[in-house]
Amino acid sequence: MNNFQQQILQGIPDHLPNHKTYDSEINHAPKRKCILSEEEKKLAVKNALRYFDVKFHKELVTEFKDELESYGRIYMYRFRPDYKMYARPIEDYPGKSLQAKAIMHMIQNNLDNAVAQHPDELITYGGNGAVFQNWAQYLLTMQYLAQMNDEQTLVMYSGHPMGLFPSHKNAPRVVVTNGMMISNYSKQDDWEKFNALGVTQYGQMTAGSFMYIGSQGIVHGTTITVLNVGRKIAKQSEDLSGKLFVTSGLGGMSGAQPKAGNIAGCITVCAEVNNKAVETRHSQGWVDEVIDDLEELVKRVKKAKQKKEIVSIAYNGNVVNVWEKFYDENIYIDLGSDQTSLHNPWAGGYYPVDVSFEQANKMMVDQPELFKKKVQESLRRQTDAINKHTKNGTYFFDYGNAFLLEASRAGADIMAENGIDFKYNSYVQDIMGPMCFDYGFGPFRWVCVSAKCEDLEKTDAIACKVLEEMIQHSPKEIQQQMADNIKWIKGAQENKLVVGSQARILYADAEGRIKIAKAFNDAIAKGEIGPVVLGRDHHDVSGTDSPFRETSNIYDGSKFTADMSIQNVIGDSFRGATWVSIHNGGGVGWGEVINGGFGMVLDGSKESEYRLKSMLFWDVNNGIARRSWARNKEAIFAIKRAMELEPNLKVTLPNLVDDKLLE
Repeated sequence: MNNFQQQILQGIPDHLPNHKTYDSEINHAPKRKCILSEEEKKLAVKNALRYFDVKFHKELVTEFKDELESYGRIYMYRFRPDYKMYARPIEDYPGKSLQAKAIMHMIQNNLDNAVAQHPDELITYGGNGAVFQNWAQYLLTMQYLAQMNDEQTLVMYSGHPMGLFPSHKNAPRVVVTNGMMISNYSKQDDWEKFNALGVTQYGQMTAGSFMYIGSQGIVHGTTITVLNVGRKIAKQSEDLSGKLFVTSGLGGMSGAQPKAGNIAGCITVCAEVNNKAVETRHSQGWVDEVIDDLEELVKRVKKAKQKKEIVSIAYNGNVVNVWEKFYDENIYIDLGSDQTSLHNPWAGGYYPVDVSFEQANKMMVDQPELFKKKVQESLRRQTDAINKHTKNGTYFFDYGNAFLLEASRAGADIMAENGIDFKYNSYVQDIMGPMCFDYGFGPFRWVCVSAKCEDLEKTDAIACKVLEEMIQHSPKEIQQQMADNIKWIKGAQENKLVVGSQARILYADAEGRIKIAKAFNDAIAKGEIGPVVLGRDHHDVSGTDSPFRETSNIYDGSKFTADMSIQNVIGDSFRGATWVSIHNGGGVGWGEVINGGFGMVLDGSKESEYRLKSMLFWDVNNGIARRSWARNKEAIFAIKRAMELEPNLKVTLPNLVDDKLLE
């Protein structure tokens, strides 16, 4: 047994490790604001100490107090492992359960320095999307997974491994909940308080579900969005050549934008205030050029427009200045959006204009009310500039980051004339809802846990073959979807999308997911590839109830309900998922969304084939049924087709009402 395996099996060490050096070269989470009373601070330290033998309490109590004062959280930096954090080949992990080893692979990928936004703080993306609250939770979870057998289930309470419980081999190996607050305790400051106490966490979507695959995770969806927006604005069916897309955010998820712009074939300008995030995306090849001077940016964009270049440019500065400068310089913006982390506006998700990055980080802790005022002033300025551009013809869309919502709360000129709706639609209302989710298409993912790039190449080829066979018989309503996905998968290797685990994403419906998964399982059975983990983004057909994003195109009044996501996770649990998760928050913010995810290990067995057919069918069609009941015509088409293909499916269909009767 090697040293890595020994450390995993050890869990929380029986001696105190040496202090770790604070690595200033990597991206760290900003200090969280001080929100605890003196008594609550004592409780936070007491909560942290319960992970450790009492003989260490005297030394650790001062250390944890200092961490809480310095960072606003107790991360337990001392206990960060000495080994390198990355997704190892599955056979490198100790354990009795193949499924548990696959989960360890996925956890380590989420915390890989090349993948995670703030790796030392166990935050994968979005500024606060955490895998665990502290390093003790990581160590204990990995130990439990290494000890687990296939008749046990690990129960996870917001990053805390409650323990291994007897179950059975067809039960999930892990059940994850994150941030499941009592409803009246789900405001932003509630997260600050209870997270600081060490009793809950914000799992985002795929961060706390161990299913993050780097920016690739949304590159495909962003590419589809930009392509389809391009089709909406096209005058004569022209492509995006020479057209300009302006947006912001180069963090974990938002870093996908420049790559998607390149694939879609436009000029992309993406502003980002954090220089380290800019450097990371540029070094990884996700953005072509970096410019930190507005005058130089103007010249570069004019040249790119003139030559109709396909290029992505990171502007190291505030996007508000870009919108205003481009208007003053009469630079026409074809497409506009924003993907700063506005679900987390007061703690580093959005940085105000005319305040330096360093000043803002200090202000959000020392002067939180002033920081909030500056953010809201900035949102009003950004909205004013966007409104000027849209009057000139710019197509602006909310990209699911709560930009419209927070701008409205800031008093920006963002509301429609009826005073209820926003001036601009979200991308789900215009693109992803009617074109993708209602038809059952969403972000299907797989990870080759062998960690072999050749396995990923083989799975790409398998998926492409399945889609090319399917398109021959697909109805005309989904032909464009099928064609876009075939083009995507054929270019996946060339576009160098892999960061971290050998993973791929592909938009597919239930039929496509099942056929692709079965083909993978068959290949595993033949020894052609190693085990594969299936998953998806929570941002999907069924997984998420989010009135300002995933379910924003639900118009029957039910978009503020969360039955779908809860039913989804319950159904996945007894239909064969290897692990399931349900979260409060994610994407658009704490208290604004409930979202669920899953992971499924394929090992080539007949049992795997049964599970994938049962679970993947439900995982998609649950959402189509809900969307159909909301009277979405594309979903009505899709669920009728699903019932034709599966005689055991019987869904309540809506009777459509003539609106004239209600006049």
